[in-house]
Amino acid sequence: MAKTGTLYGVGLGPGAADLLSVRADKLVRNAKHVAFFRKQGRAGHGRQIAEGLLRSDVIEFPMEYPVTTEIPLSDPRYNEILAAFYETSVAHIYALLTSGEDVIVLCEGDPFFYGSFMHIYTRLQDKAQIEVVPAITGMSGAWTATSAPITWGDDILTVLMGTLPEATLADNLRQTDAAIIMKIGRNLPKITSALKTSGRYEDAYIVEYATMAGETISPLHSYEADKAPYFSIIVLHGHGRRP
Repeated sequence: MAKTGTLYGVGLGPGAADLLSVRADKLVRNAKHVAFFRKQGRAGHGRQIAEGLLRSDVIEFPMEYPVTTEIPLSDPRYNEILAAFYETSVAHIYALLTSGEDVIVLCEGDPFFYGSFMHIYTRLQDKAQIEVVPAITGMSGAWTATSAPITWGDDILTVLMGTLPEATLADNLRQTDAAIIMKIGRNLPKITSALKTSGRYEDAYIVEYATMAGETISPLHSYEADKAPYFSIIVLHGHGRRP
């Protein structure tokens, strides 16, 4: 029986190429087939991180999202279109695996932390050999950029998506010690309102492009834009027990 290939979900970390793990670096440099997600017309952030690491004869498979923000998340078509996209992507990858080829999927941040790779993984986990390489998350890069610990002692850390309803955001912000808010973009006004309602606005920082070129860190109350870049994270530090 012919040997089947292995699918590797390789975490690339928050953005700086020198923050890849040794294992991730080795896999990326030796990859014959690499797959990566990107928005139509864009290079793909995972692919940009790997620039300069890939061998000259690498075979690339860009997986282009059919939609991002064009259709509301509440619209049933959103899941239908994305499900079809993932099925098509999986079929291509599975064909390579069954022909004996290994495939590396370049994953921004950590593959199992709000990443698109999870949709590939769940469709193939019972059909193929898969190895997942963990990585530094984007939020870790963001809180490190603020030069302050995110949690102390018994602090509770909550990770929130800016796509949540404002009331849900405010309720969770009231109940936690430290928080990370992701998926900011055009949700910034809603997030700002939730932070004010919860009494946490003055303590919030916004970090753009953590660990990457163009990194900026500023108190949210001095941030003048009404939306934030895709690579932006809001950080609320805990102030818990310490010696």
